[in-house]
Amino acid sequence: MTLVLSPNTQAILLLVAPLIAGRGQVSPDLLSPGEYKRLARHLRDIKRQPADLVSPEAAEVRHACQSVVDDVRLQRLLGRGFLLSQVIERWQARAIWVVSRADAEYPRRLKACLRDDAPAVLYGCGDMNLLESGGLAVVGSRHVDDARIDYAKSVGRLAARARRTLVSGGAKGIDQAAMRGAAEAGGKVCGVLADSLEKAVMDRDHRNLLLNGQLVLISPYDPSAGFNVGNAMQRNKLIYALSDAALVVSSDLKKGGTWSGAVEQLDRLKFVPVFVRSTGESSDGLDALRKKGALPWPNPQSVDSFAEVFNIQTPTPAKSPLSLSLLDGLAAGDAPMEHTAAYESAVVVGATPSEPTSAERIFSVARQEILRLLTKPMKDVQVAAALGVSGPQARAWLQRLVADAELERLNGPIRYAVSSQRSLLSPR
Repeated sequence: MTLVLSPNTQAILLLVAPLIAGRGQVSPDLLSPGEYKRLARHLRDIKRQPADLVSPEAAEVRHACQSVVDDVRLQRLLGRGFLLSQVIERWQARAIWVVSRADAEYPRRLKACLRDDAPAVLYGCGDMNLLESGGLAVVGSRHVDDARIDYAKSVGRLAARARRTLVSGGAKGIDQAAMRGAAEAGGKVCGVLADSLEKAVMDRDHRNLLLNGQLVLISPYDPSAGFNVGNAMQRNKLIYALSDAALVVSSDLKKGGTWSGAVEQLDRLKFVPVFVRSTGESSDGLDALRKKGALPWPNPQSVDSFAEVFNIQTPTPAKSPLSLSLLDGLAAGDAPMEHTAAYESAVVVGATPSEPTSAERIFSVARQEILRLLTKPMKDVQVAAALGVSGPQARAWLQRLVADAELERLNGPIRYAVSSQRSLLSPR
């Protein structure tokens, strides 16, 4: 395998990745996820991208980012080119690939659900296409009895028979049991690891599954990174984002990664329906999740009844999602935004878009989402937050909507809300 990193991905790795080549000390200068998110937004607002930070114009771009990240700190991070070349060789020897939010190959499901909170970098090994296949997430506690292990295996086997990908976290206990059941039955498996990706891909049993396309292992953390409780908690949202439905087989009450991930999904994120095991001995944790809105698992025994699980209506998401096909260009992040920039220029400055078809298509989707939001007038900053786009982008869309020639065709309340945007557009 040849590991070819895009210029944007190389720059992002230099900014956020520890680049651990075996033993080594992690740089204290690394940008945190929050810091990188702010930098990515700023770069997009000034019509730049991460690769520009290592271009011949790097000094000028760094200076333009001084208000977000100190220039000296940026220089130290971006000067780690030799360390990056070393770690790339290490990853290549282990067939580990790397994608960033700036790459077209980055999982659209993660961008759709997490937007600019999607990991800046994703490491993996195996068939990347499995990350777009959805499927059933199965999660649970690490320390469980044999009955729960057998139960998780049986769910994995049924998922394989139904040709649905099994998504889990790769931790011992329920996660590994469900993944093993699916793999042994010839199914497809996606493991979202919180640590030790490098070790996992070298496992002999995993290697065979990786080579024949049954398994993909991914992690938002350095392949050599060890276990960290915080990382394990944070990666839970990726498991849910990559699936179409989720089953919690076991959970402690108000503690542990399984509990926190399920509660976050039920209370805030609401990416997919969450089920809890409904047979055998119950637990305080499962009972509490049911009270929070988790559904009893219907215990399907056939392929047809298993398929019905995925017909359950997904909870209303916390934010209005734009379509997957357009989100790659609209999510706050790192990818070049030519069509969006052209559209903003046309609206704000009066220029002619270089790609009018793309711009109009984007606005058509955005228009529907904004109209759905406008049960009352909203400021452009509120619309930006709801849609997960930049403030200038939201403002441009609202200006276009206010000036829309079809405004009179809207019903009364919405027409009033849209008209009221004239007084609510925030100052530039």
